[in-house]
Amino acid sequence: MSEAIKTDVLIIGAGPCGLFAVFELGLLDMKAHLVDILDKIGGQCAELYPEKPIYDIPGIPFVTGQGLTEALLEQIKPFHPTFHLNEMVETIEKIGDPGFRVTTDAGQVFECKVVVISAGGGSFQPKRPPVPGIEAYEGTSVFYAVRKMEQFRDKSILIVGGGDSALDWTLNLHPIARRVTLLHRRDDFRAAPHSVEQMRALVAGGKMDLKIGQVTSLEGEGGKLSAAMMKGNDNAISKIDCDTMLPFFGLTMKLGPVANWGVALENNLVPVDTAAFETNVPGIFAIGDINTYPGKLKLILSGFHEGALMAQKAHRYVYPDKRLVFQYTTSSSSLQKKLGVN
Repeated sequence: MSEAIKTDVLIIGAGPCGLFAVFELGLLDMKAHLVDILDKIGGQCAELYPEKPIYDIPGIPFVTGQGLTEALLEQIKPFHPTFHLNEMVETIEKIGDPGFRVTTDAGQVFECKVVVISAGGGSFQPKRPPVPGIEAYEGTSVFYAVRKMEQFRDKSILIVGGGDSALDWTLNLHPIARRVTLLHRRDDFRAAPHSVEQMRALVAGGKMDLKIGQVTSLEGEGGKLSAAMMKGNDNAISKIDCDTMLPFFGLTMKLGPVANWGVALENNLVPVDTAAFETNVPGIFAIGDINTYPGKLKLILSGFHEGALMAQKAHRYVYPDKRLVFQYTTSSSSLQKKLGVN
């Protein structure tokens, strides 16, 4: 387990609401780290609909999910947030009044005064492919995410899928793997055209393999994969020798470990008060789609409002002896200085 990272606030979820919370906290001199299970910043906006148009962000008639993410990242630059991607918060332990020790599935530990749950509808969990007995190989030979590339050096890797994640990891792991085979159910890919071109060039040069079909079963003892059986589109069965499999079948939203964090739940959502969007545990807040209260609307703009009020109450926990004076960014020279405004 790594040494604890100390910060004022830990934000769980790096979607739009979590990002804007960094801004509101930063204006009040609170530093934030963010943890997200995805391998990119932006939450649902970046993962599920990066090109989908959003029309109800105040003052912005039209923006894509990716565009909104990029604008928010630009806005919070002055506050230098630290992101911990490809990690899922597993436990939250109370160690002070207030004070929390938060641990992720990657073994990273945080100690903070305030926790903000901004996890959308929960955590994105990988979809398990319909392969009999795959559970026996998970975590030893079958992985749904790449946390550390070095773990895959000199491996014979079977990557299954046809989207951006499958193509990106095919290209990124190819230089260090012993051999990479990409398997997709059809010879048509949903990934970025440039990535597909690169992959096809490697195949044409004999530097990797491309197979068209589906995995039907796995072989190997004691959780150690030795081969995967595949059925081609002509129904022919063949064997792919491999010691590692990376299936990228998309993501699904699940509540995940939120249920084990000690906060009250109501229909798989986190009830909060509407003064500060605090949970039943003092110092733990919930903003965005993960929370519930009378009149709740699941809109990004609602999450922005919730983040602003959350920051006001969080200040009391981080600076209990400091009086908070409300200021406007339009007129406060001290706030403008924090934002780097000349």
